[in-house]
Amino acid sequence: MSKKETKKMPMKRVRRGHGAGPGPMGGFDKPKNFKATFSKLLKYLKPYYLQLIVVIILAIGSAAFSIVGPRILGRATTNIFEGLVAKISGIPGGGIDFDYIARIILTLIALYILSALFSLLQGFIVSGISQKVSYNLRKEISQKVNRLPLKYFDTVTHGDVLSRLTNDVDTVSQSLSQSTSQIIASATTLIGVLVMMLSISWQMTLAAILMLPVSMIPVMVVVNKSQKYFIAQQHFLGQVNGHIEEVYGGHNVMKAYNAEEEVLDKFNRINDDLYDSAWKSQFLSGMMMPIMVFIGNLGYVAVSILGGWLAVRKIIDVGDILAFIQYIRSFTQPVTQVAQISNLLQSTIAAAERVFEFLDEEEEVEETASPVKLDKIQGRVTFENVRFGYNEGKIIIKDFSADIKPGQKIAIVGPTGAGKTTIVKLLMRFYDLNGGRILIDEYDIVDFTRKDLRDIFGMVLQDTWLFSGTILENIRYGRPDATDEEVIEAAKAAHAHWFISTLPDGYNMIINEEATNISQGQKQLITIARAILSNPKILILDEATSSVDTRTEILIQKAMENLMRGKTAFIIAHRLSTIRDADLILVMKDGDIVESGNHKELLEKEGFYASLYNSQFAFIEAS
Repeated sequence: MSKKETKKMPMKRVRRGHGAGPGPMGGFDKPKNFKATFSKLLKYLKPYYLQLIVVIILAIGSAAFSIVGPRILGRATTNIFEGLVAKISGIPGGGIDFDYIARIILTLIALYILSALFSLLQGFIVSGISQKVSYNLRKEISQKVNRLPLKYFDTVTHGDVLSRLTNDVDTVSQSLSQSTSQIIASATTLIGVLVMMLSISWQMTLAAILMLPVSMIPVMVVVNKSQKYFIAQQHFLGQVNGHIEEVYGGHNVMKAYNAEEEVLDKFNRINDDLYDSAWKSQFLSGMMMPIMVFIGNLGYVAVSILGGWLAVRKIIDVGDILAFIQYIRSFTQPVTQVAQISNLLQSTIAAAERVFEFLDEEEEVEETASPVKLDKIQGRVTFENVRFGYNEGKIIIKDFSADIKPGQKIAIVGPTGAGKTTIVKLLMRFYDLNGGRILIDEYDIVDFTRKDLRDIFGMVLQDTWLFSGTILENIRYGRPDATDEEVIEAAKAAHAHWFISTLPDGYNMIINEEATNISQGQKQLITIARAILSNPKILILDEATSSVDTRTEILIQKAMENLMRGKTAFIIAHRLSTIRDADLILVMKDGDIVESGNHKELLEKEGFYASLYNSQFAFIEAS
């Protein structure tokens, strides 16, 4: 990542407060705005309203075919009952009409096959819609990541962002796939069954309807109780992912400092919180089914007694009682399904809220409407009274001014925390200024698009970045349209060709995920080759020879010289002995330039630079 090399995040980061905050008794509050979250979800479904209309039609068809079945079956039962009664009573011609029964059976088989077919088509369409919504959400999140300011990632763990991209989006997708078709089917079934029940007996229908409020009360109570635990579950799942990602990312450091016990203790604490919220949410949602079954059984008893009384009085047929009992099951089924999918809906709202919170995060300052387009970059860089602080109340660069001419080699030196790396981040516009201006060839950097601005620069930092892939692909990352020959030429200029040729498969060798199958020095040479291939106009170099052997250090220095030839270069210097030939040295302290000049001039001043240089030289001699 030579053009825009970024340092890895530290192992421990402060987590930003996303999702629900702590609620009473250690739980979590309800979503901040249930209605708004639900409305946003509906907007994602809007492009598929035609498919949803087809789903509704299929659901109505499936429900209709299924609903008619019990009534027809009731006729068969009545026919059998009356036939048997006539036979026993000795009525001439009495008996069961088996031809009629056979026709009913064939009709029922056809109806149930059509109902199943419609249901399968309905599920197929809903699955497609849910996956498209999931795809669009992930696409928006991926694009959002590129529009977020760097300060966002300074305060949020990578694992938390990953959890939103994977777990939360998957939760939304699965819930849409499973619950959407059930909700539509439940609504159509409820209406259809109600009509059929009224056609049999309004008295029995009234008795069944009176059971609904009794059913809904425990459902609502359990839903309200479980909501906060579903939110907590998503929250702690993100924390677990973030912790694991950080630990494995810094596994060697953790081992080196014998921090296994501390890391395990922290994981156990988060995992305990996740376990506590997960089992409570699942237990509460699981209570609804037994409650609904119990209330449903009470309804069957009431309707059976009432139906028997009506049958004795010849108001309804015996077969209608059987049909009505089946309809009661179908009538209470939608309520039962709500109980079944309520945990999915709880997870969906909690997960969707986290996703939408991420998508609503404040983005980078918008690009200028009329960006500057320069055909040729000279390489002049001017800082005019630059002021900057990562937090508004704490300005760390108070008044930074400098004028760098094209082709100059500029060294930035100073103690840790002086603001050396911050200057580079401002130059690349990773952060926006609190005051002042930065000019390139007399044009303010805010007048460039970020893409055009960063195309001007090439970066080689001490913390190298290589992705899993071949060495050829990693070098070509600097210029994707480069030919193999150009890649090899860049590697030769970076003095990397010699060691690449000795590796198994040469340029086609696969670098593993952590880039541990090549040495630190080899990684650095590859990133330099990448920068040479991109041919930037201005270079930003973080001296990167502290952790390599002497021979590799010489190669890296030679490669750096090839890279800097004819270009404006900013060098963040750690060892002052390596920047003696710099055209200009900017000495920083507490965010300000306290001295400037070349190496000889600064030593003659016997100021802060001379103190730094002499202390470092004395340390080298002592060691």
